[in-house]
Amino acid sequence: MIDSPLSIEELEVLRVIPTPAVSNAIETFGVRPRNAGYMGPEVRQMFPALPPVIGYAVTACTVSAHGPGLEGMASRADYWRYVEASGPGPLVAVVADLDDPPVIGAFFGEVNANIHRALRCVGAITNSGIRDVDEVEAFGFPIWAGSVVVSHAYVHLVDFDTPVLVGGLLVRPGDLLLADRHGVIQIPLEIARDIPEAVRRVEVRERTMIRYCQSSEFSADGLADLVARL
Repeated sequence: MIDSPLSIEELEVLRVIPTPAVSNAIETFGVRPRNAGYMGPEVRQMFPALPPVIGYAVTACTVSAHGPGLEGMASRADYWRYVEASGPGPLVAVVADLDDPPVIGAFFGEVNANIHRALRCVGAITNSGIRDVDEVEAFGFPIWAGSVVVSHAYVHLVDFDTPVLVGGLLVRPGDLLLADRHGVIQIPLEIARDIPEAVRRVEVRERTMIRYCQSSEFSADGLADLVARL
């Protein structure tokens, strides 16, 4: 873990780096497998015109297909208090729909977008559907989700402040998440401050290769020699 929270300025530097570049940088540290740490394509950016977001995860689980029964219902007021008390910000709400398939009802729409913005969330991520897309986009609340649906159905909270599985990624409360048009990636806190320099080093290598590929001297043998020297 890092000794102190990342500053707003440090987070902003990370926020504007494309997630593929962040992924490449994380690989150089060898802290996790290359096929881990990011969400699959089933969770996608719903409003491409809105900016990328970075923040610490606050988590919840929902069910939409049927009303509360044996699984119970978690208090929305207690959930709001949990998010409000979470820190440091900015926050990203990560909500796992436990239905199978998770597309019956929407937790996020115009009302929940406003609630979560008021609770210091800069965006939301869910494997479920969303609705009120025109209103949410106009409000400027970025969401990564699985689909668009008409109804909230019987959506209700069943748990919060617990690890959740969304898009194949296990997200724990407090995880640092970066999301853009490519998807969602978890940034290990222990290397977060080192990511920008690692991105720079990777980009130097890539730009050197690209310049050679675009030059009149290009050949397969020359490229192989260049890559061996980088």
